[in-house]
Amino acid sequence: MIQGRRQLRFPSVLESIHLAEKLVDDVCSEYKVKEDYYGEVLICLTEGVNNAIVHGNRMSSELQVSLTFELENEKTLRFIISDEGPGFDFENLPDPTAPENIELPHGRGVFLMQRLADRCMFNNGGTEVVIEFDVAGTAE
Repeated sequence: MIQGRRQLRFPSVLESIHLAEKLVDDVCSEYKVKEDYYGEVLICLTEGVNNAIVHGNRMSSELQVSLTFELENEKTLRFIISDEGPGFDFENLPDPTAPENIELPHGRGVFLMQRLADRCMFNNGGTEVVIEFDVAGTAE
């Protein structure tokens, strides 16, 4: 059952990332998420929103990014990031830890989201990512 829900929509400009950061601050404060876990949530959300802006909507300020927060059963923070782009093949991404990719300045966002979140799922051909964190018992 969903107890809390917030939704933001904003144009695809990098300056909008601060809105995701503010949402993470507010949610983690309200639900007393441990500081270590806060960092993981913040990294995942900023990577996801950055990907939606840069890769999904190709930084077109006419296209919107949607960011939704839901609290599921008082223990799972769920964030849903959607863009209006064409999507991408999320099952066939280059491995950023491979020797030929290790020094590239990009290509780590999805990798980080998948490693730091408890669950990271892509829907609608890659135009939507659902990132979940189980925070029951993480309060300080």
